[in-house]
Amino acid sequence: MLQNIRDNSRGWIAKIIIGLIVMLMAFTGFEAIVTGTSNRNNAADVNGDTITLNELNQAVEMQRRQLLQQLGRDFDASLLDDNLLREASLKGLIERKLLLQAASDAHFAFSQGSLDQVILQTPEFQVDGRFDAARFDQVIRQMGYTRLQFRQMLEEEMLIGQLRAGLGASSFVTEQEARAFANLERQTRDFASLTIKADSAAIELSDSDVNAYYDEHAGEFMSPEQVVLEYVELHKDSFFDQVEVSDEDLQPLYESEIANLAEQRQAAHILIEGDDQAARTKIEEIKARVDAGEDFAALAKEFSQDPGSAADGGDLGYAGPGVYDPAFEEALYALQQGQVSEPVQSEFGWHLIKLLGVQAPEVPSFDSLKDKLARDFKAQQVEQRFVEATKQLEDAAFEASDLAQPAQELGLEVKTSEAFGREGGATGITANRQVLQAAFSPEVLEDGTNSSTIELDPSTVVVVRVKEHKKPEQLPLEQVAESIRAHLQQERASAAAKAEGEKQLAAAQAGEQSAADWQVQEAATRSQDGIEPKVLQALFRMPKPDKAGEPTFAGVTLNNGDYVVLRLDGVNVPEEALADEELAMYRNFLASRAGQQDFAALRKQLEAKADIERF
Repeated sequence: MLQNIRDNSRGWIAKIIIGLIVMLMAFTGFEAIVTGTSNRNNAADVNGDTITLNELNQAVEMQRRQLLQQLGRDFDASLLDDNLLREASLKGLIERKLLLQAASDAHFAFSQGSLDQVILQTPEFQVDGRFDAARFDQVIRQMGYTRLQFRQMLEEEMLIGQLRAGLGASSFVTEQEARAFANLERQTRDFASLTIKADSAAIELSDSDVNAYYDEHAGEFMSPEQVVLEYVELHKDSFFDQVEVSDEDLQPLYESEIANLAEQRQAAHILIEGDDQAARTKIEEIKARVDAGEDFAALAKEFSQDPGSAADGGDLGYAGPGVYDPAFEEALYALQQGQVSEPVQSEFGWHLIKLLGVQAPEVPSFDSLKDKLARDFKAQQVEQRFVEATKQLEDAAFEASDLAQPAQELGLEVKTSEAFGREGGATGITANRQVLQAAFSPEVLEDGTNSSTIELDPSTVVVVRVKEHKKPEQLPLEQVAESIRAHLQQERASAAAKAEGEKQLAAAQAGEQSAADWQVQEAATRSQDGIEPKVLQALFRMPKPDKAGEPTFAGVTLNNGDYVVLRLDGVNVPEEALADEELAMYRNFLASRAGQQDFAALRKQLEAKADIERF
């Protein structure tokens, strides 16, 4: 057979077939190479718009930072699952991209001038009630943004906000709907309840009952699988004492520090919107009045079309380079204090700019910054040494058959953990999610290898290996008999209470008189204090009594096993009229909820219709 194939492959038909196969492989291979190369820096494609890996990484880091701020400094950062964070972040970026595309298709827009006003009026960017450029830079740097990135993010948020507000503002409910909802919300119910207790102490069990349950559920009574780890820890702080600092080392850092200080200028302006001749004529008329001696601030209050500054006489506060429109900024930095510019055109319209004040940067002395610079220099050097040592530990652990050699090379101590299972320990490295994943991975648990380096926190890495593996074993009956007995007693007590309760319920529905002690409650609301939530839920789902006034009945089992028979005696509709303010509140609430539902429906529709590819 093989010889026949070999012989036939020399024929002209075989050569044509092979040639076609080679051509197809060439084309598909080339396409795969091009596609793989073009997409290696992208995380997803949404209707032709790409989401880069840099965007995704930044979103993941921001989400991590926000979660850690919400959960507090004592929260173990290792409990955050990187894969889940990445998946959630990518989902959010895709949704954001779809909403921005929808906003663009709907021709929503947000001007750069309006964006400037949002930034200037944001309290977090202000000091003593005025915009402060240094504060602005500090805040957005902590958020992980440059100025350009922040402006782009803010503009996108405003566009999405316009889209959301547009849908929300178009939602409405009628007065009749609001009144119907208010009547249901304010409704109260008169009822009586009969509780049959689940008395586990009254349940008698034989040893054979316990034995039978143990035999039937033997797989549930196993000792937990556990491991004992050996590990070495590498701490960044241990390198601080190894770094020496001289004034010569700090001088370049000092020069860099003071080079970033910039002059702050306090500007005021008068804005006339538009780029036509009428706008230019208007600004020139105002300039003539300024030149004639009229007060700039008074003219700004009267004529400026910038709502954020007109009331303050056009005062924009102090700001450094890079805050204003380039044309505006160029004119501002050409002025002397107290001088008013000629008309300046920007994309927002025509401006007159007045320089109110100049703050020269205060240049601190080398000695005043020396301690800070020394800390920064040490931190940089320590970070570098920590990275190098981490790499050395990684390589040594990979090459070694145990942890003795890596520990000796880096001067570390081999430590031993307590035994713990797959759910982890209470404290220390055994409570770390990444350590758990490594300890129970096939490579470490079954093959007996050292793990790769694991980051416990930004300052600590560890390498672990399994010292002892305790496999699950059947627990003896004597050890679990009491827990089985308690479980069976509670289970059977609950079943007995339900059986008796259903008997009482059937009797009540049949109209038979009961000598039981019913507990009566009048005018119970949907959030009545002192009543079990399950009872309230069942009560307000019950049909109201018929026209003859005959009560309705229902039964519900509580979480503790008790059974409650409910008798609904009456449904009360509020008699007092709904005030206009209350009606407006209900209408606004329902309209807002409808708007949120519309926006959620839009998101689902956009995602369903979109062409989305994840790489």
